[in-house]
This record gives sequence, structure tokens and C-alpha cells, in this order.
Amino acid sequence: MTLDAVLARIDETLPEALDRLIDLLRIPSISTDAAYAADCARAADWLVKDLQSLGFDARAAPTPGHPMVVGHGGTGKRHILFYGHYDVQPVDPLELWDHPPFDPEVQDTPKGRVIRARGASDDKGQLMTFLEACRAWKHVHGQLPGKLTIFLEGEEESSSPSLIPFLHENREELTASLALICDTGLYEDRVPAISTQLRGLAKSEFTIHAASRDLHSGAYGGLARNPLHVMAQLLADLHDAEGRVMVPGFYDDVDELPDTLRQQWQGLAFNHTTYLGDVGLSIPAGEVDRTPLEVLWSRPTAEVNGMWGGYTGAGFKTVLPAEAHAKVSFRLVSRQDPAKVLNAFRAWAEARIPADCRIVWHDGIAGSPASVMTISDPAFDAARAALTEEWGRPAVFVGEGGSIPIAGYFKTVLGMDAMLVGFAKDDDQIHSPNEKYDLSSFHHGIRSWARILARIA
Repeated sequence: MTLDAVLARIDETLPEALDRLIDLLRIPSISTDAAYAADCARAADWLVKDLQSLGFDARAAPTPGHPMVVGHGGTGKRHILFYGHYDVQPVDPLELWDHPPFDPEVQDTPKGRVIRARGASDDKGQLMTFLEACRAWKHVHGQLPGKLTIFLEGEEESSSPSLIPFLHENREELTASLALICDTGLYEDRVPAISTQLRGLAKSEFTIHAASRDLHSGAYGGLARNPLHVMAQLLADLHDAEGRVMVPGFYDDVDELPDTLRQQWQGLAFNHTTYLGDVGLSIPAGEVDRTPLEVLWSRPTAEVNGMWGGYTGAGFKTVLPAEAHAKVSFRLVSRQDPAKVLNAFRAWAEARIPADCRIVWHDGIAGSPASVMTISDPAFDAARAALTEEWGRPAVFVGEGGSIPIAGYFKTVLGMDAMLVGFAKDDDQIHSPNEKYDLSSFHHGIRSWARILARIA
């Protein structure tokens, strides 16, 4: 029997696969709200039962928070781990939903049929594409398509507090030769993509203190230090006129983009005018000597996420405030270390503060590093070929401007690379009212995993 028989089985049983997804979507597994703890446990149990029906030795492993679902099955030379998460975001504001968020519905839209429900795209629909591919393979071949470990988290939408301890405590059980993650999307909603690098993140919140109290601007203005001026100057000096970050050593651990990836990204013909135009902008910012895609995917950033102080109510209160506040974040790439970057930023900022002012830092030195995958692993080219076959257009290696911490933890804690393949679209409205997942993404996603597993597992 061949892959064709597996693909035919997927096509024939799509209605049943959709029914299973809808059943899972009905469970309101909101991890951020303790009121839904029982529902998170119910979702974990649902997945354990489903995995067991496929022949996995599966369990819901307890944590201080919500359970981790772990399953092992199949045989093969290469051990593959698949990761997804079964928890979902809260549904607020509920009044903006056109349909109850946990009453899934298949709807016809001008762009095709969609599955409308909270979690449809992030991440229940995505994780079920993999399980359904395994189900079809098992039916046709009588066994799973290789040595597989399934690892499904229940706290991804609430900062994963139990994840790192669980990885450390179960390192031997969870370590494989490669991790697969299905929590990303298609490039420009139509091109199959494999994310090969993700930016990390470091954050800092701080206060600049000046006078011992707010001061009357008539009595002290011009003579006393205004911390808002100090803060504004500090943040303005964070970049030079060319868009480069001025913190010493900031670029020391930033690697240049390989020529093969640079050429591939150039072939994507990214239209920054359209991209910015969608949000009412037109002129690219950032490093002037870099392409827009490099700025988004492979270059580090320093961003001011908030700054405030003084009187901000109606009318005027003519004071010099005693304090000014700011939040600054850094997107990290390559080998940049969050602690090293934050320590350098603190030293740079403190050196620029007048002697009669002081900075108080409100958080620790923490963050997540970037993830850069070893695409020389033949599995990456094999998966790219499989996606190209399924979608009828060349699959591409892309970067991600945001962070998916689990990919970094697989690297730093378990010592394995991750391959990120997903089928979401930009208009899936994840984390927002009326979340949806295209039925075509669900269908082609199942077929895609069957093709990938046939080549790599």
C-alpha cells in the first residue's frame, strides 16, 4: 500500500475528522481562568482517549497547572516529537462574537468554508491535522508512520508556567531527533511555509526618579530636572539616524543571514507598501541598509512599548513630575542572550542619567532567546518537497518576527531542533472574536502531514 491510499483515506473520512475537531472545540479549555480548570482537564482526557484509540500509550501528566498530554507509539529509525497546545484564549468581549465561541459551526464565506470557534486555528484545528494524518496512516498500514511522541500542552496561552520544569523532569522521555510544531501559518495565506528562525524576546520596565515630589512648574521650571525630559532623551537616543540600536555590544552575537535564505526571501517579492498600508502606514522604519523582510525576520529590535508620567487628565496641571516610567522590549536573533542584552541596556541607560536622578528597575533579567533551526538536516528539504507536492506551489523557508518559546526550549533544554509547519491564515482572528480555521487548511494540513511523515519518519 502506498501514500496514495493514505491520502485517499483522508479525503474519504474528512467529515468524520471534522466531527472530531468540532467535538474538541466544544470544550472551553481556557487556561488563563481558574474557573475553566475542569474543562482543561476534560480536553486533556479527550486527547488521551483519542491517542489511545490510535495505538499510542498516552496519559495526562499532572502539573502544578493544567495537564500535559504525552503519548508514545510506533517504531522507526528516527524518533519524531509532535507538539501542540489544547488550551485556548479567553473569549472576551463576548458581545463581538457573531456565533457562540464554543458552539462550533462550519460556515460558508466569500473566501470558502471555515470552521468558526475559539481554538479553531489556535491551536486545536492545527494539532488535529497531525492526529488525523496518523489516524489515516494507521487505518491503511495497520501501524503508525514511525516512532512518534505526542506532546500537547495545556498552558501555552497563559505563559507556560509548568513547561520548563516538566521538560527538565521528563527530559529523557521527551527528547527526540526532531520536533514538529504546528502553530504557524501559510505565507501570504497561500504559500506553504516552514519557519526556520524565530526571534527571541527580552523586556524591561523602569522608572526614572528626579525630585522628591511633584514640583510647581512656575517655581521650579527650567531649574529642576524634569524626568520626562530625561526619559524622552534616553529613549530617543536608543537608535541612531540609520535605525541601528545604540546599546554597546548589541550586535555582537547577531549573525548575517545565509545567502541561500536571503535569495529565497528576495524571491518572495514581499510588498512592504501593502503590508504597511494595511495598518495606515507607508514608510519603512528600522535599519536603512536592510530589506523589509530582514528587518522583520532576522534583525534584532529595540521598541518602546509604553512611556508615561505626570498629569494626563483633562486640562492642565502645570507640574514637573517626580517620576517618569517606560517599558522597553527587545526582539532577539541569532546568538543574542537575553540577560546579556538587558544588562548592557541597563548599563547604557544608567550611564546617561544625570547625577541627581536615579533609575529603578522593576523586573528581573529574563527572556527567551531566538531559535535558529539547522536546515542542513535533510528532513527540512524533505518536508519542503512534501509541502510543495500537496499545495501545488513551491514551499518556502521563512522567518517569524514573533516568538514561539517552545521551539527555543526544545533547543536549550532537550537539545533538538524544531520544524514549524502550520496552515493558519492571517485573517483567522486568533485571540480575537470570531476566530476561524479554513476547512481547506484543515484538509490540506492533514494531507501535508501524511506526506511529510512518509518522507521523514
